[in-house]
Amino acid sequence: MTTHAVRAAIQRSQASLSTLSRELGINPKTVAKWRKRSTVEDLKTGPKAPDSTPLTEAEEAAVVAFRRHTLLPFDDCLYALQPSIPHLTRSALHRCL
Repeated sequence: MTTHAVRAAIQRSQASLSTLSRELGINPKTVAKWRKRSTVEDLKTGPKAPDSTPLTEAEEAAVVAFRRHTLLPFDDCLYALQPSIPHLTRSALHRCL
């Protein structure tokens, strides 16, 4: 793990990757990574465009309205809604409700 100060020192230094990695006690790949970057901030991890649910807002609204109207148990809701929302999975329904 590197701090902002260490990252900035890496970017300013003219020393070789191996020299810096030895002095700082870090992997040469880490030194190379921070040399390439223009900032000392960590990059965001995970997907660039997160899509946690396959349901659209309209589908989510329909699921919630259906559950409130019918008061069916969870699995019964799933089986009743799957013909109209074929890509509806049990986990997507659980996240929605």
